[in-house]
Amino acid sequence: MLPLDVAPEVADALADGRPVVALESTIISHGLPRPDNLAAAREFEQILRGGGVTPATVAVLDGRLKAGLTPPELERIANEDVAKLSVRDLPIALGRGDSGATTVAATSFVANLAGVRVFATGGLGGVHRGAGETFDESADLTVLSEVPITVVSAGVKSILDIGATLERLETLSVPVVGYRTARFPSFWLTDSGHDLDWSVDGPEEVAAVMAARDALGQSAGIVVANPLPVAEQLDPAVHDRALDDALRLADEQGLSGKDVTPFLLQTIVELTGGESLAVNLDIARNNIRVAGAIATAWAARTA
Repeated sequence: MLPLDVAPEVADALADGRPVVALESTIISHGLPRPDNLAAAREFEQILRGGGVTPATVAVLDGRLKAGLTPPELERIANEDVAKLSVRDLPIALGRGDSGATTVAATSFVANLAGVRVFATGGLGGVHRGAGETFDESADLTVLSEVPITVVSAGVKSILDIGATLERLETLSVPVVGYRTARFPSFWLTDSGHDLDWSVDGPEEVAAVMAARDALGQSAGIVVANPLPVAEQLDPAVHDRALDDALRLADEQGLSGKDVTPFLLQTIVELTGGESLAVNLDIARNNIRVAGAIATAWAARTA
């Protein structure tokens, strides 16, 4: 029997054809400091509810997949020291009865099991710098090639190899569309310098692409690249200095593999005096609003 608990409000919304948006839990448990993380998690859900959309925050608690969390469950994810779970970790966590926060890959997987079609995150994982030698690539990419979910993100973080990530998404036949832009964003920055082949003008157009993908019987997800407005991005000069310094420090310390990303992100927060963290929150809010609009358009189209 599938060890999946769909929260009653999520199940009711799905049954009634009302809009639902999945949210990841890694940003709550690992991406933000306490106690700000719990306040942010509640705010993210409230943004959706305020727009008539049901939030489905995804996590694993006591060996059960969760699509939608109760207030006490949300507090547990924010306040307990839980593991960070990708797709490969799910059977281990379930078998051991453990709890954990879900990455983009794991959230996409669980949301699809629950029947949720739209997911808002901050930034996707991707191909890491130097992957030609390390073969370091996020599971987000392969899972999105297999799961028909629409993910709204501000591109991928600039600590990654953005060009290689876009090439990999193309190889995996994952559609990438710019949301009112023809340029791929790089998380903290509005423009990564990489062109996109396709852009969409609004949520109804995304819903039309989703419907066409379903009609073709394709199983891959859709990446909606949603940049921050230029006025809200991290100052590019500040960003470039912090990124260069963080990469140098990581190299000096001989870091590799899974230790690199958390080190770089934390170092950039410190080097920017917390400014990058504030931009992270703006990114999440922006993506959640767009995802809510897409879910609403999808619900109207499929009613």
